[in-house]
Amino acid sequence: MTQGYALVTGASAGLGTEFARQLAAKGFNLLLVARRGERLQALAAALQQEFGVIVKTLVADLAQPSAPQSIERFCHENTLQIDWLINNAGIAGPDLLTDRDWGEQQDFFQLMMLSVVELCHRFVPAMVARGFGRVVNVASVAGRIPRSGGCNYGPSKTYLIAVSEELNLTVAGQGVHVTALCPGFTHTDFHETAGLADMKAGMPRWLWYGADIVVSDGIRGAEAGKSIVISGRLYRWLDPLFQSTWTRRFFRIKARPEPS
Repeated sequence: MTQGYALVTGASAGLGTEFARQLAAKGFNLLLVARRGERLQALAAALQQEFGVIVKTLVADLAQPSAPQSIERFCHENTLQIDWLINNAGIAGPDLLTDRDWGEQQDFFQLMMLSVVELCHRFVPAMVARGFGRVVNVASVAGRIPRSGGCNYGPSKTYLIAVSEELNLTVAGQGVHVTALCPGFTHTDFHETAGLADMKAGMPRWLWYGADIVVSDGIRGAEAGKSIVISGRLYRWLDPLFQSTWTRRFFRIKARPEPS
């Protein structure tokens, strides 16, 4: 008998780990995907012991174009029915203008956008055919407002928001929900990994939310069929200001600090 699984990319840290934990707590079996195999194995063992669910792991780099097909093949070979798809893998990425290695730019586009839509392409039709599925594409409030500098991370998240909205409209009424989850500043290792620890340390605490809150917002929003979920009361209050072209004239946000 085919069992329903939640597929979580970028599962070895941060929001991915928290998604795995909260979905396991709800009784879902898991397929965890990330580059760091040892961390995946340790997480899988911990979740199996704590929640009694089946946890499978797959080491894959979603910056590689072959990764989504490899994930689908793994699911077919192991008879895994994907009922939840959590597209979480991501990085801060290169600066579009100042980082001159175009290969690095292409890897970023593949990871942040192309892998997401290919996984949707590969798994959502089967969800529609079964009449059930949940997709959470982890975007960001950075995708809700233009910022100066970088010119990659925010636009990539804007794309995820737009494609999630259209997918959710397309599959409406067929038992499948597609949600773009838009966190603000979140307590994970994202900023440390991106070399932005000093920026994080210098920011007010009230701007930050825990990963547990963000993930809980995302899961509830997906269950409710929301196409966009702005996580955190502060960011939900700020979002209408971000969307106002009139308001945007009065502030200028930098994507990252100026190099010293």
